[in-house]
Amino acid sequence: MRLRFRFRAIPFLATLILVLLGIALGNWQTRRAAGKTALQARLEQGMAASPLTLDGSPVDPARIEFHRVLVTGEFVPGWPLFLDNRPQAGRAGFILLMPFKIAGSNKAVLVARGWLPRNMAEHDRLPPYTTPAGQVTIEGRAVRQLARVMQLGTPASLKPAAILQNTAPGEVARASGLDLLPVVVEQTGPDSTGEGLVRDWPAPSTDIARHEGYAVQWYALAAMAFLFFVMTGFRRGRSKTKQSG
Repeated sequence: MRLRFRFRAIPFLATLILVLLGIALGNWQTRRAAGKTALQARLEQGMAASPLTLDGSPVDPARIEFHRVLVTGEFVPGWPLFLDNRPQAGRAGFILLMPFKIAGSNKAVLVARGWLPRNMAEHDRLPPYTTPAGQVTIEGRAVRQLARVMQLGTPASLKPAAILQNTAPGEVARASGLDLLPVVVEQTGPDSTGEGLVRDWPAPSTDIARHEGYAVQWYALAAMAFLFFVMTGFRRGRSKTKQSG
Protein backbone atom coordinates (compact mmCIF):
# COMPACT_ATOMS: atom_id res chain seq x y z
CA MET A 1 0.00 0.00 0.00
CA ARG A 2 1.51 3.28 -1.08
CA LEU A 3 1.04 6.34 1.12
CA ARG A 4 -0.02 9.54 -0.54
CA PHE A 5 -0.36 13.00 0.84
CA ARG A 6 -3.45 14.90 -0.18
CA PHE A 7 -2.98 18.67 -0.16
CA ARG A 8 -6.09 20.63 0.82
CA ALA A 9 -6.08 24.41 0.56
CA ILE A 10 -8.45 25.34 3.40
CA PRO A 11 -6.83 23.12 6.09
CA PHE A 12 -3.44 24.35 4.86
CA LEU A 13 -4.43 28.00 5.30
CA ALA A 14 -5.86 27.28 8.77
CA THR A 15 -2.65 25.46 9.73
CA LEU A 16 -0.51 28.26 8.37
CA ILE A 17 -2.41 30.82 10.46
CA LEU A 18 -2.05 28.72 13.61
CA VAL A 19 1.65 28.10 13.00
CA LEU A 20 2.41 31.77 12.34
CA LEU A 21 0.31 32.83 15.32
CA GLY A 22 2.01 30.34 17.63
CA ILE A 23 5.49 31.39 16.50
CA ALA A 24 4.67 35.11 16.77
CA LEU A 25 3.20 34.79 20.26
CA GLY A 26 6.02 32.49 21.33
CA ASN A 27 8.57 35.04 20.15
CA TRP A 28 6.69 37.79 21.98
CA GLN A 29 6.79 35.86 25.26
CA THR A 30 10.46 35.06 24.69
CA ARG A 31 11.23 38.77 24.27
CA ARG A 32 9.27 39.55 27.43
CA ALA A 33 11.23 36.92 29.34
CA ALA A 34 14.49 38.41 28.04
CA GLY A 35 13.35 41.90 29.06
CA LYS A 36 12.40 40.70 32.54
CA THR A 37 15.77 38.92 32.84
CA ALA A 38 17.52 42.19 32.03
CA LEU A 39 15.29 43.99 34.56
CA GLN A 40 16.19 41.45 37.24
CA ALA A 41 19.89 41.99 36.50
CA ARG A 42 19.44 45.78 36.76
CA LEU A 43 17.67 45.41 40.11
CA GLU A 44 20.43 43.25 41.54
CA GLN A 45 23.24 45.44 40.19
CA GLY A 46 21.59 48.70 41.27
CA MET A 47 20.98 47.59 44.84
CA ALA A 48 24.44 46.03 45.15
CA ALA A 49 26.28 49.10 43.86
CA SER A 50 27.40 52.03 45.99
CA PRO A 51 24.60 54.60 46.42
CA LEU A 52 24.44 57.60 44.14
CA THR A 53 24.04 61.04 45.68
CA LEU A 54 21.17 63.20 44.47
CA ASP A 55 22.43 66.76 44.79
CA GLY A 56 19.93 68.54 42.54
CA SER A 57 21.87 68.01 39.33
CA PRO A 58 19.87 66.73 36.33
CA VAL A 59 19.42 62.95 36.37
CA ASP A 60 18.63 60.40 33.70
CA PRO A 61 15.73 58.29 35.07
CA ALA A 62 16.69 55.33 32.88
CA ARG A 63 20.25 55.34 34.25
CA ILE A 64 19.45 55.59 37.97
CA GLU A 65 16.24 53.54 38.03
CA PHE A 66 16.44 50.77 40.68
CA HIS A 67 19.73 52.23 41.96
CA ARG A 68 20.40 52.98 45.60
CA VAL A 69 20.53 56.73 46.24
CA LEU A 70 21.36 59.14 49.04
CA VAL A 71 19.82 62.58 49.34
CA THR A 72 20.20 65.31 51.96
CA GLY A 73 17.62 68.01 52.57
CA GLU A 74 14.29 68.67 54.27
CA PHE A 75 10.81 67.27 53.82
CA VAL A 76 8.15 69.67 52.57
CA PRO A 77 5.46 68.91 55.18
CA GLY A 78 2.76 70.97 53.46
CA TRP A 79 2.42 68.59 50.50
CA PRO A 80 1.73 65.06 51.76
CA LEU A 81 -0.06 62.72 49.35
CA PHE A 82 -1.62 59.35 50.13
CA LEU A 83 -1.73 56.56 47.56
CA ASP A 84 -4.76 54.38 48.27
CA ASN A 85 -5.37 50.64 47.70
CA ARG A 86 -1.86 49.64 48.76
CA PRO A 87 -2.23 46.55 50.99
CA GLN A 88 0.57 45.39 53.24
CA ALA A 89 0.59 41.94 54.86
CA GLY A 90 -3.13 41.57 54.19
CA ARG A 91 -4.02 44.97 55.65
CA ALA A 92 -5.45 47.92 53.71
CA GLY A 93 -3.47 51.12 53.76
CA PHE A 94 -1.76 54.02 52.04
CA ILE A 95 1.69 54.89 50.79
CA LEU A 96 2.77 58.29 52.05
CA LEU A 97 4.40 60.49 49.40
CA MET A 98 6.11 63.73 50.33
CA PRO A 99 8.38 66.16 48.43
CA PHE A 100 11.91 66.46 49.76
CA LYS A 101 13.80 69.73 49.19
CA ILE A 102 17.41 68.94 48.27
CA ALA A 103 20.01 70.83 50.30
CA GLY A 104 21.96 73.50 48.39
CA SER A 105 19.60 73.32 45.41
CA ASN A 106 16.27 74.62 44.21
CA LYS A 107 15.35 71.07 43.23
CA ALA A 108 13.23 68.58 45.13
CA VAL A 109 12.52 64.89 44.80
CA LEU A 110 9.34 62.97 45.58
CA VAL A 111 9.91 60.48 48.40
CA ALA A 112 7.74 57.45 49.14
CA ARG A 113 8.25 57.49 52.89
CA GLY A 114 6.47 54.23 53.67
CA TRP A 115 3.17 52.48 54.31
CA LEU A 116 0.45 53.54 56.74
CA PRO A 117 -2.61 51.49 57.82
CA ARG A 118 -6.06 52.72 56.85
CA ASN A 119 -8.84 53.34 59.34
CA MET A 120 -11.39 50.74 58.26
CA ALA A 121 -14.26 52.57 59.98
CA GLU A 122 -13.49 55.93 58.34
CA HIS A 123 -11.94 55.58 54.90
CA ASP A 124 -11.07 59.27 54.53
CA ARG A 125 -9.53 59.58 57.98
CA LEU A 126 -5.79 59.93 57.45
CA PRO A 127 -3.50 57.86 59.67
CA PRO A 128 -1.10 59.57 62.09
CA TYR A 129 2.58 59.89 61.30
CA THR A 130 5.47 62.18 62.14
CA THR A 131 7.92 64.01 59.88
CA PRO A 132 11.56 64.68 60.80
CA ALA A 133 12.20 68.39 61.23
CA GLY A 134 15.23 70.09 59.76
CA GLN A 135 17.90 68.69 57.51
CA VAL A 136 18.21 64.92 57.25
CA THR A 137 19.89 62.42 54.96
CA ILE A 138 17.77 59.57 53.65
CA GLU A 139 18.59 56.49 51.61
CA GLY A 140 16.35 54.68 49.20
CA ARG A 141 15.80 53.14 45.78
CA ALA A 142 15.11 55.34 42.77
CA VAL A 143 12.19 54.40 40.53
CA ARG A 144 10.50 56.30 37.73
CA GLN A 145 7.14 56.03 39.47
CA LEU A 146 5.44 53.77 41.96
CA ALA A 147 3.52 50.76 40.71
CA ARG A 148 0.14 51.80 39.38
CA VAL A 149 -3.15 50.28 40.50
CA MET A 150 -6.55 50.19 38.82
CA GLN A 151 -8.20 53.60 38.94
CA LEU A 152 -11.47 53.37 40.86
CA GLY A 153 -13.87 56.21 40.11
CA THR A 154 -12.91 59.75 39.15
CA PRO A 155 -9.34 60.71 40.14
CA ALA A 156 -9.15 63.11 43.07
CA SER A 157 -7.73 66.57 42.43
CA LEU A 158 -4.03 66.79 43.18
CA LYS A 159 -3.69 68.94 46.30
CA PRO A 160 -2.07 68.65 49.74
CA ALA A 161 -3.28 65.62 51.73
CA ALA A 162 -5.15 64.22 48.70
CA ILE A 163 -6.02 60.51 48.65
CA LEU A 164 -5.10 59.22 45.18
CA GLN A 165 -4.86 55.96 43.30
CA ASN A 166 -1.82 56.90 41.22
CA THR A 167 0.44 59.84 40.50
CA ALA A 168 3.86 60.61 39.05
CA PRO A 169 6.58 63.23 39.70
CA GLY A 170 5.56 65.34 36.71
CA GLU A 171 1.95 65.59 37.90
CA VAL A 172 3.00 66.55 41.43
CA ALA A 173 5.44 69.13 40.06
CA ARG A 174 2.71 70.83 38.02
CA ALA A 175 0.26 70.88 40.92
CA SER A 176 2.68 71.97 43.64
CA GLY A 177 4.95 74.31 41.67
CA LEU A 178 7.99 72.44 42.98
CA ASP A 179 10.89 71.64 40.65
CA LEU A 180 10.94 67.87 41.08
CA LEU A 181 13.45 65.39 39.73
CA PRO A 182 11.82 62.85 37.37
CA VAL A 183 12.15 59.97 39.83
CA VAL A 184 10.62 58.77 43.09
CA VAL A 185 12.80 57.63 46.00
CA GLU A 186 11.42 54.63 47.87
CA GLN A 187 12.87 55.38 51.28
CA THR A 188 14.58 52.48 53.02
CA GLY A 189 16.02 52.04 56.46
CA PRO A 190 14.39 51.59 59.85
CA ASP A 191 11.66 53.77 61.31
CA SER A 192 14.10 55.21 63.83
CA THR A 193 12.26 58.40 64.77
CA GLY A 194 8.80 57.06 65.57
CA GLU A 195 7.43 58.07 62.20
CA GLY A 196 4.82 55.29 62.26
CA LEU A 197 5.72 54.02 58.78
CA VAL A 198 6.40 50.55 57.38
CA ARG A 199 9.11 50.35 54.71
CA ASP A 200 8.88 47.02 52.96
CA TRP A 201 9.05 47.74 49.25
CA PRO A 202 8.33 44.80 46.94
CA ALA A 203 10.63 44.30 44.02
CA PRO A 204 9.04 44.85 40.61
CA SER A 205 7.45 41.63 39.40
CA THR A 206 9.56 39.80 36.83
CA ASP A 207 7.76 36.44 36.41
CA ILE A 208 10.50 35.23 34.05
CA ALA A 209 9.50 31.57 34.38
CA ARG A 210 5.87 32.39 33.56
CA HIS A 211 6.81 34.08 30.29
CA GLU A 212 9.14 31.22 29.38
CA GLY A 213 6.32 28.75 30.06
CA TYR A 214 3.91 30.70 27.85
CA ALA A 215 6.51 30.78 25.07
CA VAL A 216 6.86 26.97 25.19
CA GLN A 217 3.08 26.59 25.02
CA TRP A 218 2.76 28.80 21.95
CA TYR A 219 5.62 27.08 20.15
CA ALA A 220 4.04 23.71 21.01
CA LEU A 221 0.73 24.89 19.51
CA ALA A 222 2.51 25.78 16.27
CA ALA A 223 4.25 22.38 16.15
CA MET A 224 1.06 20.46 16.92
CA ALA A 225 -0.90 22.33 14.24
CA PHE A 226 1.74 21.47 11.64
CA LEU A 227 1.94 17.81 12.69
CA PHE A 228 -1.85 17.47 12.70
CA PHE A 229 -2.04 18.83 9.16
CA VAL A 230 0.63 16.40 7.93
CA MET A 231 -0.77 13.36 9.72
CA THR A 232 -4.37 13.88 8.63
CA GLY A 233 -3.21 14.46 5.08
CA PHE A 234 -1.40 11.12 4.97
CA ARG A 235 -4.30 9.26 6.56
CA ARG A 236 -6.73 10.55 3.96
CA GLY A 237 -4.34 9.59 1.21
CA ARG A 238 -4.06 6.02 2.50
CA SER A 239 -7.87 5.71 2.81
CA LYS A 240 -8.34 6.80 -0.78
CA THR A 241 -5.80 4.24 -1.96
CA LYS A 242 -7.74 1.45 -0.25
CA GLN A 243 -11.01 2.53 -1.80
CA SER A 244 -9.54 2.62 -5.30
CA GLY A 245 -8.26 -0.95 -4.85
